[in-house]
Amino acid sequence: MSDNTAPEKPSLELLERFRAVYGERPVLVQAPGRVNLIGEHTDYNEGFVLPAAIGFQTQIAIASRDDRRLRVTSENYGEPVEFDLDDMPATARGDWSDYVAGVVRLLDRVVGKLPGANALLNGNVPQGAGLSSSASLEVAVCQAMLELSGKTLDGVRVAELCQRAENEFVGARCGIMDQFVSVHGKRNHALRLDCQTLEYQQLPIPSGVRLVILNTMVRHSVAAGEYNKRRAECETAARYFAERVPDARTLRDVTQADFERFGGDLPEVLRKRCRHVLSENSRVLQAADSLQSGDMDLLGRLMESSHASLRDDFEVSCEELDLMVRLARENPGVYGARMTGGGFGGCTINLVQEAHVEQLRAKVAAGYERVTGRMPEIYISSAADGAGRLA
Repeated sequence: MSDNTAPEKPSLELLERFRAVYGERPVLVQAPGRVNLIGEHTDYNEGFVLPAAIGFQTQIAIASRDDRRLRVTSENYGEPVEFDLDDMPATARGDWSDYVAGVVRLLDRVVGKLPGANALLNGNVPQGAGLSSSASLEVAVCQAMLELSGKTLDGVRVAELCQRAENEFVGARCGIMDQFVSVHGKRNHALRLDCQTLEYQQLPIPSGVRLVILNTMVRHSVAAGEYNKRRAECETAARYFAERVPDARTLRDVTQADFERFGGDLPEVLRKRCRHVLSENSRVLQAADSLQSGDMDLLGRLMESSHASLRDDFEVSCEELDLMVRLARENPGVYGARMTGGGFGGCTINLVQEAHVEQLRAKVAAGYERVTGRMPEIYISSAADGAGRLA
């Protein structure tokens, strides 16, 4: 069992390591990963989500140089990369540097010529766990280049730029949730986001409640293909309703009354996908209200209903995720448990009373290993602040 408790305060060691290599004092920025409490597969349908930034982050130490070259060294990936800001690559290479190149080439166009720089980065957002290490890297790069250049973009535009870089340059069709909460996260708060209007609200998570993320350590090979398939199914259903409901452009625009009136003629699979999206949007709004009122028991019931809908209607859960949810619910002090992320493996999110975290950690790890033969990784965090300058 891996002990991965998010540090309460970020380390400034990266700053010192940069100074040892380059002999100058850099700017130091960070951007966090995220976990989604509820609202799954609703973001790309322009619906509602309720994520929180977590205490795992990408840090970048950066200082300007006299030319228009950008040299980036990652302590996570090894070999440094170097770019000519006047001749940025037009296509992705297929590695971590694509997230850097995609953001920088777009930012250079949007805000004007950026200075050359040396950058050293390190991230502790778990890789491949569905906790948005890519968005954390993108937002950290954008924040670092803005700090260095003295140029400014408001938070919404930063999130949109980073999403666009991932969509257009990296080639991943992500929604805006990950980048948005990496920018706008707030300590001890979740963020209710309307993915259509980008209106958002910070909602307090009660003191004494921890975010416990349980990694199944599996990622089934069908995950990427099935994710794209679900997106395509939602888009097909949206076109169906657009022909029948005025001003309905996405599934966000379809009401329950519309679904009941016209949904019966949809193929069964598409009807199930729609039922999940519509019901999940409703659950997010109820969950936001429950956080506002401090009703954690209601939030837990909504998380349970969300998992059932993802399992049965959207069909993106798997045996390992279902097992992890069952094991968590057997423990005291667990308000809610559900799969989080795209599905077919990855993590569950659990809202747990702080006094019961260690018991949950031990029992779930033992029970999961006994059934699957795999030792899970367990990440413990409070909701964290969004991107910002550290030094």
